[in-house]
Amino acid sequence: MSLIISSAFDAGNIRVVREDGDSVDLEIVKDHMSDFYQWFYFRLSGAAGREVALRITNCAASAYPNGWPDYKGVMSLDRDQWVRIQDTSYADGVLTMKLTPPQDVVWIAYFAPYSMERHHDLVTQTAALEGVEYRSLGKSLDGQDMDCLTIGRGPLRVWLYARQHPGESMAEWWMEGALEKLTDEDDPIARVLRKECTFRVVPNMNPDGSRRGHLRTNAVGANLNREWHAPTAERSPEVLCVRNAMDETGVDFAMDVHGDEAIPANFLAGFEGIPSHNQRQQRLFDLFSETLENLSPDFQREQGYEIPKAGEANMSMSTTQLAERYGCVSMTLEMPFKDNFNLPDPVFGWSPQRSKFLASACLDALHAILPELKKASAERDSAKREKVEA
Repeated sequence: MSLIISSAFDAGNIRVVREDGDSVDLEIVKDHMSDFYQWFYFRLSGAAGREVALRITNCAASAYPNGWPDYKGVMSLDRDQWVRIQDTSYADGVLTMKLTPPQDVVWIAYFAPYSMERHHDLVTQTAALEGVEYRSLGKSLDGQDMDCLTIGRGPLRVWLYARQHPGESMAEWWMEGALEKLTDEDDPIARVLRKECTFRVVPNMNPDGSRRGHLRTNAVGANLNREWHAPTAERSPEVLCVRNAMDETGVDFAMDVHGDEAIPANFLAGFEGIPSHNQRQQRLFDLFSETLENLSPDFQREQGYEIPKAGEANMSMSTTQLAERYGCVSMTLEMPFKDNFNLPDPVFGWSPQRSKFLASACLDALHAILPELKKASAERDSAKREKVEA
């Protein structure tokens, strides 16, 4: 019986190059109108009880080649639980996954997928809860709604948004965890957060790229996290409508949720290097980071991106643009595709459940810094008034 590999479904991505018995050569398909690629997701059938070798042969030219060493693919029998493919290796630009499926149909992916169908379930179920308001902020290029959920009635304006890069599916698993916590009527942290803050949550910033099986871009090849300085309706309406909504509300605290292919750790990136950088903002960012590290063994501050020098921030990115535009504290949360090597899990690696636990810890950290956040917001508003009066 021949092996059958398919990816013609929500978020699917792979191309069969050659099949030789139980060995198959594959290639990841580039994002539409872009050279980015690294995300894969496909179904394998006809392999029950057979030792199969799946070779992805174009990894060397992928977006992040350093993401392949020490990486292990994920496999699911039911598209619910995803486990690591232990016999995964990388050499000479080829990722090889060897497995003996226990049943005829199995699913294989770069990370546990978060489909648009699951996204719609998340939005619908959350919007139906008491105290939650739903709003479509606009349309994507493919005509999908830009879903936004509002929770809480407090004066502090908090924006949580994820999956600007659609292949970073752990970001929406994080969102699922955050929404579950924020809407929990029995959680005392959530009760205080709803009282002190108004949360506006965009679970998926890039629905088109998510459905198309892209790694990093939208329907016309735009990297949305390089569009925040000058978004347009023609190229990046997803960013344009969200940024317009932020202009309406203002922002006190913002978190942009991502995944990182190469670094085996969870970390934050901030807004150092923006033109208006000040100690008030930096103090809050540092306080949040320290608090989160104390609350979660899955978070650390030693590994991360290089910090830009003064005046050298990339202002096309959301975190830097929001910190400059609103004077708020903003940050990018990065989670690993591999695992947190400081606290490894050999069966699951970094996983959907751990992403959700980290979301809960992030909200606990936000609760812990509320007094300082309120103080800083008052100082900023006072400074604005004095500037206007002058």
